[in-house]
Amino acid sequence: FNACRMRSCLAIVLALFVASGTSLGADSPPPADSPPPPCSAPEYRQFDFWIGDWEVRTPDGKVAGTNRIERILGGCVLQENWKGARGMTGHSFNTYDPGDRKWHQTWVDDRGTLLLLSGEFREGKMVLSGATAAHGTSKAALHRISWTPLADGSVRQFWESSEDDGKSWSVAFDGSYRRTK
Repeated sequence: FNACRMRSCLAIVLALFVASGTSLGADSPPPADSPPPPCSAPEYRQFDFWIGDWEVRTPDGKVAGTNRIERILGGCVLQENWKGARGMTGHSFNTYDPGDRKWHQTWVDDRGTLLLLSGEFREGKMVLSGATAAHGTSKAALHRISWTPLADGSVRQFWESSEDDGKSWSVAFDGSYRRTK
């Protein structure tokens, strides 16, 4: 290959890059009139404190299970992957809806439970609530679950339920999330 042929080849390659719109340097910023990427508003990051690999313990220190929370679908959804200490498994999908300005969770598990919750991040914690019928009944129970990020990096999940339309509440679950990774 002589120097002249090398320059000709290089010129052709550069011409192809220019014609295709490809840059040789750093990525160029999107045009000023282009919309922001999906799910890039700050509200989509309100539940990010829950992302990670966790060991979950009850107030008496017993292991309740493990949980892996990860961002999926381009950062638009948080997926929960629960493995209970007694063998139960479940998953939830959590997303922010800019239409109603609320977070929504759909929980399903290997016992046939479907729990639909909605709510918001307020006063330093995520609070979601909803109603679901108990297995084998048509009577709906109310559920109110909060996730609170704590100063030491842990998260407290506090779940209450009511079977009398919210007149009285009982603790369904109280868990302390500690990172494993």
